[in-house]
Amino acid sequence: MGGSKAYPYGSTTAVRGHVLAALGVLKVATADQMHRLMAPGHKDNKAFRNAALDLARHGLVVSEGSSRDGHKIWSLTPVGLDAAAEVLGRPMGEMGGTARGAARSGAPHAMAVNETVIAMTRTPAAATRPVPRQQPPGTSPPAPAPAADGQAPHDGPEDEPQGLGWIGSWTTEVPLSASSAKSNRAGVRVDAVLQAPEAELPVLFVEVDNCTEPADVLAAKFEKYIRYFRARIKSSLGTEMPAWRAHYRPSGRDGHPPVLIVFNPGTRIGAQALKNRVNTVMDLTRTQWSGAWHPDPGYGAPEGERDGYHDYDDAIPILFTTLDRLKAHGPRGVVWWRCGHGRWETLPDALANPNDHKAWSVRYEQRRARRQQADQERQREQDQAATTVGSVRRDPDPWPSEPGPPAAPAPVPACERCGQPVTDREGDDQPAPPEDGRHCPQCRRDTYQHPTLRAALFGRRPRGK
Repeated sequence: MGGSKAYPYGSTTAVRGHVLAALGVLKVATADQMHRLMAPGHKDNKAFRNAALDLARHGLVVSEGSSRDGHKIWSLTPVGLDAAAEVLGRPMGEMGGTARGAARSGAPHAMAVNETVIAMTRTPAAATRPVPRQQPPGTSPPAPAPAADGQAPHDGPEDEPQGLGWIGSWTTEVPLSASSAKSNRAGVRVDAVLQAPEAELPVLFVEVDNCTEPADVLAAKFEKYIRYFRARIKSSLGTEMPAWRAHYRPSGRDGHPPVLIVFNPGTRIGAQALKNRVNTVMDLTRTQWSGAWHPDPGYGAPEGERDGYHDYDDAIPILFTTLDRLKAHGPRGVVWWRCGHGRWETLPDALANPNDHKAWSVRYEQRRARRQQADQERQREQDQAATTVGSVRRDPDPWPSEPGPPAAPAPVPACERCGQPVTDREGDDQPAPPEDGRHCPQCRRDTYQHPTLRAALFGRRPRGK
């Protein structure tokens, strides 16, 4: 279709709005990137090229160079920045700069940031309405060919991964610095910020790494991140609050907002070099993501049941992924590797803290319930054993046995002196000393009576028989 006098390239109002919104967020982008981000349902990016050319005639956009793959890079002019703020519905204070001159060097980092935003947003390909061609009378458009196995044909790819947010959910090249009277140290400039509360996610700070700088340069950014997250300001109620809460919603999780690092090695480094880079960054940022360990005192628990938890109040969740993984599986896939978890996870699982105080409380209650149940079982067994023994002792015999023969009397011991029984004999009324178990009464009288003078002088006269 031919264009008008104002827009000779024939662009539509909708596509021109798409171009302004995309450049208002991305700062610099190619027509192909704007096409895939804003309206992937279009057949190609020709409509976006025409819209950029029409906007350039009105002084809203400008092209100052090309990307390294040969695509023309577009950016906004100051007037175009005002127009983009109107399309996005944002105040000018949140729009940032115009990124003039970035395209002259090909903007490799900005192109990688754009690809990351496109891979995470994954705008659904809405159906377009092309002008139908005139058909000859009596004819109808051919029916689509049936798919294999008799299945219905598909209009697009199967199981397309879902994305997060939309173009209005993103901001790029955001400076993070808290004004402080004590320090004028510069903050960190984050590559992109995603706010998608509808996906039940906290604010996400995204860093894109082209693997062109040393790993310690990337790790050093987290010193600035932790400094920014720790900064505190006065709220409207006069209480202290984190400085980042003045611009972003609370995360609803322990610790600071998460930081996502998207590695884009391309063909610059191999798989092993990328793995070494990841490990280096992980080791250098350990104090920022590990949290503080609090051991469980135990309170008499066995050594094997000792536990503990990590306190993440002053920790940054750091997540790794690659641009290739995002493009292949989307941000909702198992593409995130969180420092400290040691496995690939989905984004909600990677943001969770399985070893924090809440998780420890659940494990502690489970252990306490198991110990209580074991104590109850042990007490029940003891009660059952005591009841069984008591019933055996208290149960009378309903069939008493016949009385047996009387027991034989115990033999009476004989006197060691005369051989007579040691017990008193009947009819013997003479007093005798108490029984000693060894002598009869007569011998006890002879032994224990006081001797006479004759007996003391001449000895006792022998008894006659």
